Amino acid sequence: MSLPGYWSEACAELGAADPVMAGLIAQFDGSVLQTRGAPFETLMRAIVGQQISLAAAASIWRRLSECVDPCNPASVLAAPAESLRQAGLSTRKTEYVRDLARHFASGILVFDELSIQDDDAIIKALTAVHGIGRWTAEMFLMFNLLRPDVWPVDDIGLQRAVARLYYQGVRIPLAQLRAHGDGWRPWRTVASWYLWRSLDAVEVLY
Repeated sequence: MSLPGYWSEACAELGAADPVMAGLIAQFDGSVLQTRGAPFETLMRAIVGQQISLAAAASIWRRLSECVDPCNPASVLAAPAESLRQAGLSTRKTEYVRDLARHFASGILVFDELSIQDDDAIIKALTAVHGIGRWTAEMFLMFNLLRPDVWPVDDIGLQRAVARLYYQGVRIPLAQLRAHGDGWRPWRTVASWYLWRSLDAVEVLY
């Protein structure tokens, strides 16, 4: 696992600027964003996890691992679609993971080329894959590339955490949520991590 080199600096600055964030950082001391360092696996896990709980996603991943190597694009392409569905993927997610595998196997997506681009360029490249929207691309930026300043406002957990901790439980409009996150620049990834941790005892790892 790789760890972000900026974590300590980010925590110090976030904690100094925001007492709520300081409390979260103290509460979850030692909890740090990590990357598996495997770009295809990260994107596969993000697709599997779309719109379902962490527990459900983990269960599907285990079943996928019994019938295919979900970290290997060629293995995903070689597997019959029915096998992927029997592992728990919906018909739509089956199409998504196979298209992702095609992009990697064909060389349309090359990680070494992708990883040196800026965030917006990476999001544009990834969202060309069927089934990858902005949220999934942002998870890749955060959990694979460890980019420090990603603010995934479409994430339901993030919306819940901000509402609970800052707005007496009231969900705020996305435009207001974007503006709220501006106060945590250039460490919005780190702020997101602690907001997620405030909701779930299990650390997220894609």
